[in-house]
Amino acid sequence: MSGRCVIQVINPNTSQAMTATIGAAARAVAAADTEILAVCPQEGAPSIEGHFDEAIAAVGVLQQVKLGREAGVSGHIIACFGDPGLLAARELARAPVIGIAEAAMHTATLLATRFSIVTTLPRTLIIARHLLHQYGFERHCAALHAIDLPVLALEDGSGAAQQKVRQQCLQAKRQDGSGAIVLGCGGMADLARELTRELGIPVIDGVSAAVKMIESLHALGLSTSKHGDLDFPLAKPLSGRFDGFNS
Repeated sequence: MSGRCVIQVINPNTSQAMTATIGAAARAVAAADTEILAVCPQEGAPSIEGHFDEAIAAVGVLQQVKLGREAGVSGHIIACFGDPGLLAARELARAPVIGIAEAAMHTATLLATRFSIVTTLPRTLIIARHLLHQYGFERHCAALHAIDLPVLALEDGSGAAQQKVRQQCLQAKRQDGSGAIVLGCGGMADLARELTRELGIPVIDGVSAAVKMIESLHALGLSTSKHGDLDFPLAKPLSGRFDGFNS
């Protein structure tokens, strides 16, 4: 797989429907010769909506990264807006690892001086604020909004969650003075293009942004630094369900 770009897109929850949505969004923007492998853990949380869910999801992310590394993928995407397990995944991986919140925020700053975030439940706004500070984008974010519906409402087929996302994006454009909007959930990945056309400002899906970043890093021949804190994990015996990481 060294010449061709093969991107592993990891949905950290166990929803097969959301994994399919995320995979389709990734393939829609990928170059013709890029292969997208959309995967999710076999065990864990069906949706990620808090710190507890993220802690569980991080283990599944690391298991998938290990499998992707063994398959020789060109890069890994963590397709949850909390970017669960991102730095640990970078330690474990050889190829680049990008979280969709990180990718979306970086992209927004290239397109506008200020951006807003639209996400799912109000409790996840705190997690998004923590990431803004961690990534250094707190001064670029004008406001955060929640549609006050759970993540899996995006997959229930009613369209109600999608309509609430649209309404919140319109409200953010009117009220925040932002030049761009970041969609704060991997399950919103298929909405960005339509909303960009409707609102007349960039509406950014982190899955799509991360795909193009991985492709660029692959073309440049760049990968995660193994000098310093992102070097491979120290070799030590791991017990129980974590024994698989020793191989």
